[in-house]
Amino acid sequence: MAEQVTLSFLQKYIKAKDHSPERINTYFLKLVEEVGELAEVLIKNKRMEGQNIKGTVNEELYDVLYYVVALANLYDVDLEESFRLKEELNKVKYGR
Repeated sequence: MAEQVTLSFLQKYIKAKDHSPERINTYFLKLVEEVGELAEVLIKNKRMEGQNIKGTVNEELYDVLYYVVALANLYDVDLEESFRLKEELNKVKYGR
């Protein structure tokens, strides 16, 4: 993949390959499932070795990110804009 991966790119990429508004509840349940799997590998400290991503923190973080992005697409949320707006709130709230 030659293009730099940004939130915008990731949203377009996932939307092009997986966009099923009728499955919105399924996407949410998959997100919850993936968060549970992430918790398991974090507790076991399953780190990636070499190029083997299977069953690692790396894999589960990507899976969580995937479903967050898929849900953002279904709700027409621009994650880059949300990032900018939320960071402005955080600057005020946390004085950063």
